[in-house]
Amino acid sequence: MKLFFISRIESFRHAIHGWHYVLRTQRNMWIHSSIAAVVFIVGLWLNIPPRDWAVIILTAALVFSAEFLNTSIEVTVDLASPDTHPLAKIGKDVGAAAVLVAALAAILIGLLLLGPPLLQKLTTLFTVR
Repeated sequence: MKLFFISRIESFRHAIHGWHYVLRTQRNMWIHSSIAAVVFIVGLWLNIPPRDWAVIILTAALVFSAEFLNTSIEVTVDLASPDTHPLAKIGKDVGAAAVLVAALAAILIGLLLLGPPLLQKLTTLFTVR
């Protein structure tokens, strides 16, 4: 049983190293992280319901996961094909497309969930009484 727990701790350690690598090396991850932070702050300010939080958290996780997988694809392709190769480019481009699809979906979901309450709150704040 002790070995089981030690191996789980090691798995978490490897995952954290992977997360750190992506944050350290991928500029787009900083963009995703910054936008996610703003979305979370706005969600708190708007006091959105739990169901909306669930969708926003899942959406952010989708974008982060896509970026992690894309980075994994890129470094693996670089390892397997250090020279420029058309198939290597396609592999990298398709990985990048996955991140783009996830990010565009996240934008639409954010607008659908946060747009109406944000517009209402801003209208209330800036309406002259």
